[in-house]
Amino acid sequence: MSQTGLRIYPSKPHKVYFYATCLLDVLDPDGGISAIELIEQQGVEVVWVEKQSCCGQPAYTSGYQDQAKTVALSQMELFPKNYPIVVMSGSCAGMMFKHYPQLFKNDEIYADQAEAFAERVFEFSEFLAHICRAKLHDQGPLSSVVLHTSCSGRRELGIHASSQALLSQLKNVELKKADYESECCGFGGSFALRHSEVSQAMVEDKAKHLKQSGANYLVSADWGCLANINGHLAYRGEGNQFSGQHLASFLWQRTLGAKA
Repeated sequence: MSQTGLRIYPSKPHKVYFYATCLLDVLDPDGGISAIELIEQQGVEVVWVEKQSCCGQPAYTSGYQDQAKTVALSQMELFPKNYPIVVMSGSCAGMMFKHYPQLFKNDEIYADQAEAFAERVFEFSEFLAHICRAKLHDQGPLSSVVLHTSCSGRRELGIHASSQALLSQLKNVELKKADYESECCGFGGSFALRHSEVSQAMVEDKAKHLKQSGANYLVSADWGCLANINGHLAYRGEGNQFSGQHLASFLWQRTLGAKA
């Protein structure tokens, strides 16, 4: 057991469930494969549950708590064994870890189940850095990267440092810092649809500061943010010069499956 930030972490398990999230499944399946490769490299067996779907966050943040509870129950039932659940997005992990217990706190039937489920939820970089204590061996050329951390990962889970810790192990990669790095990219799930003009202004600022860091690459552990930032860059005609990828893809490409 170890303690970092907001949580006490268990010892490295032999087996985990893998929760890809909707966006990674649809927009970046290769990122999911990279994450599975990295986890398996640590000697951990990965279990994929075919029927997994949305975590319920869009309904929850839009005020539809009954619908969110229905989705949450359907997801909790898919992961019955006592394995950790590795989640590929800070926002989805935040929903499961923090808000599932809130949804069911007054429910005599499901309150304990939601609490127990939440304790098994770990965001990907958090799991790799603090539970596996992964040692990464950089095989790539000299380069630089700027990291965008999602609001949920930073504020609800306190795990923004996990991604930084993993990237800092890459000996040939300089980790650059963007101005106003803690500010939101403007995605926020349904926020980007309900307040599109505000969201557009926010992502424009975020993309500007990320580019001004001078980094060769942009990475994030949250595909919701990446979809928003990459979409803005593509709209501005800048996607070919500077676009983001999931942290898992970047780490796998840099290490090329190198053994510890």
